Amino acid sequence: MLKLKQNTPRWVVVLLDLIIHLCALAFAYLIRFDLKADFSLIRSEWEILSKSLWFFVLVKLVVFSLFQIHKGLVRYTSTEDLKRIFLAELSCSFLFLLAGIIRFYQLDGFFLFPMSVLVMEFLASVAFVVGGRFVIKLLYLETIKDKSQRESVIIYGAGVSGLITKRTLEKDTRNKQVGVAFIDDNEKLNGTRIEGIYVYGTKQLSKLKEEFQANTLIVAIQNPKVEQLQTVLDEAISLKMAVQKVPNPKSWINGSFSSRQLKKIRIEDLLGREVIELTNDELMKELTTATILVTGAAGSIGSGLVHQIARYQPKKIVLLDQAESPLYDLQFELNQHFPDLLFEIVIGDIANQERMRKLFQHFQPEIVFHAAAYKHVPMMELNPAEAIQTNVSGTKILADLSMGMGVKKFIMISTDKAVNPTNVMGASKRIAEIYVQKMNEQQKTQFITTRFGNVLGSNGSVIPLFQKQIENGGPVTVTDERITRYFMTIPEACQLVLEAATMGKGGEIFVFEMGKSVKIVDLAKKMIQLSGLELGKDIELAYTGLRPGEKLYEELLANEENTMPTHHQKILIAKTRVENDAQLVEIQSLIDLSAQQENEAIVQQMKRIVPEFISNNSEYQKLDK
Repeated sequence: MLKLKQNTPRWVVVLLDLIIHLCALAFAYLIRFDLKADFSLIRSEWEILSKSLWFFVLVKLVVFSLFQIHKGLVRYTSTEDLKRIFLAELSCSFLFLLAGIIRFYQLDGFFLFPMSVLVMEFLASVAFVVGGRFVIKLLYLETIKDKSQRESVIIYGAGVSGLITKRTLEKDTRNKQVGVAFIDDNEKLNGTRIEGIYVYGTKQLSKLKEEFQANTLIVAIQNPKVEQLQTVLDEAISLKMAVQKVPNPKSWINGSFSSRQLKKIRIEDLLGREVIELTNDELMKELTTATILVTGAAGSIGSGLVHQIARYQPKKIVLLDQAESPLYDLQFELNQHFPDLLFEIVIGDIANQERMRKLFQHFQPEIVFHAAAYKHVPMMELNPAEAIQTNVSGTKILADLSMGMGVKKFIMISTDKAVNPTNVMGASKRIAEIYVQKMNEQQKTQFITTRFGNVLGSNGSVIPLFQKQIENGGPVTVTDERITRYFMTIPEACQLVLEAATMGKGGEIFVFEMGKSVKIVDLAKKMIQLSGLELGKDIELAYTGLRPGEKLYEELLANEENTMPTHHQKILIAKTRVENDAQLVEIQSLIDLSAQQENEAIVQQMKRIVPEFISNNSEYQKLDK
């Protein structure tokens, strides 16, 4: 027996193909005579056939050589090889027909082969040659597949991506995973079979895990319904299954991917929601012809905004940030993904009035997206003066210049921590909101504000922190077992800003319908499970106590008491009290105080401007008495 792992000599393959073709010809004659033929009939047919058999062999050899059929390795037969074989066999049959006509009319009055034999030989040759190659390919794959410790996996999604996933696992000889079942949300597929394995409903996951001893679920749906995905993932995690997902088709090569490209499910996949559908026509009108300034462009939200704005090919984007290295990274990404985009990199501090004045004079932006800010609660609690310099004074400088230079729209990114603030950071953002709302009353520039919850995966957020702690072996630290937060993804946050840019007429504070709050301790536990670790055995969970200024529960903005609806069901307008002009004087006094670096005096002034600012777990609680 030939060893399928070794290269078989070419002459052997040619000889085998020749034998297969002769067998196909014999089979065609048997069919012609209904498998019944006496000796005299066989002898008479042989007398006719024997004169043309040498021509049959020669044509097959020459045509297969011209089509380079034997250049490829049989064990790697592909659809391209099948196409070549089909065309080669068709060409052979055409030549036989042509030669038969010439023989009939020019030589002995006999056709090369009867027409029925010619048709049957073509069909039989294609079937036998193709079938033989597939048998060899399957035998080869089986002989090189390591059958030890085979891992059964369940594939979520019985569509095209799921089928490609199954085939990828089968083809990868170094991969020990094998698909044993599909699960799918489409109930019509329940009970059907795809390439030998059955399709089940998603509710049968627990039963299938036990039946097939499957410890891995592969998500092979490219655009799943978020709620259905979360239900399946929660079930898989509760069953202690490892969860992987198929990469984005953009990273596939020639319509397929490697099993090594399978990625672990991220915690974002468990917390995300259906994305906001943008009014693209309106966005196109707003962004395409405008010069746009994005402050904090190298940050999580800023860079996300830049990537989304870039799709609309604006006249120019000016990218402003203090962070040199992240700006360099952003520049590289834009050059790679948007080679035709016109953009300028500017390094600068928004609190530097002269630098900002020259920037506005030079670029004359028509739309400003203001994402630059200090955002970390404990750090700003220790540095109130810097919080005011950047979050308040920086915003004031940009707002004043926007109004003075005729900017059409100014969109400020705020935070839900500005609602009934308990810390310096949240209060500084609320003061910035008050200032831009007051500027809007002058009706020169449309000042619009958007408020975010916690953004998944942003710089310094809890998820990268947990991930780093897990990679380092723990412990994973949570401030309090009771603490909860609302989450949104970076794309959601950026889409909210862009929607606000088109929807807003000036003076609004747009907020997002945040859905359900998430217990941070549950988030930590899920991240540990997704990493394949067991809590209490492989890694520990530790409670550290609330940090200065931190709340147990964030305010829920999206409710009937403090919001108004818009045309988009997930975007609302916050109701805020009307501020008086005296607030502008108080804000300027606050900025002057920040230059003196007197923390208590600064925080005291902040509490005058924002009466609802009540410190929590902070040294400044004494100022509330």
